[in-house]
Amino acid sequence: MTTIALEQRIAEALLSIGAVSLRPQQPFTWTSGIKSPIYCDNRLTMSHPSVRDMIAEGFATLVREKYPQADMIAGTATAGIPHAAWVAQKLNLPMIYVRDKAKGHGKQNLIEGQLEAGRKVVVIEDLISTGGSSIKAAQAVNEAGGEALAVLAIFSYQFEKADAAFAAAGVPLATLSNYTALIETALREHRIRPEDVAALSAWRLQPDTYYA
Repeated sequence: MTTIALEQRIAEALLSIGAVSLRPQQPFTWTSGIKSPIYCDNRLTMSHPSVRDMIAEGFATLVREKYPQADMIAGTATAGIPHAAWVAQKLNLPMIYVRDKAKGHGKQNLIEGQLEAGRKVVVIEDLISTGGSSIKAAQAVNEAGGEALAVLAIFSYQFEKADAAFAAAGVPLATLSNYTALIETALREHRIRPEDVAALSAWRLQPDTYYA
């Protein structure tokens, strides 16, 4: 299976189960306040066994091909945890997960599970927007004595800000599907109009101001 084919198949799946919605004429408002023509809730993939297995196999293939030295899988809390578990099971590797902040009681763990020094870790995320939380998780692995090889995600909005942030942090990023593949798929399936494509593409380049 080629990478392009996988991007398209996952885009089709996310659209078909309603994990991604496109509404260029009536934008959604994100928690950050950004108005967006797209809303993505990859948590819905958990409820669709064939979709979640396609995603897990895609991640496992990426790890085998690009990071064969990986000896541990990490999930980001909370949405990356189930996908990390399925990938770890497929690869027969140990797993940990990284909290968004340290637990407020007990041992005040930021990382749950057993991370020995020197472990080579691939971090699994569900969605990349600006990339901040994913980079923070990779850095937490490094600070705890592991080596974060990369962040792998189901989907990316392909924001230039995110690409710059990952490059600055020195953290490789790979995704199974992305905004470009999604727009192409949505157009092919007549979920959007041809005249919507220019606006959707322009929003990706100016997400903070396009609908302002």
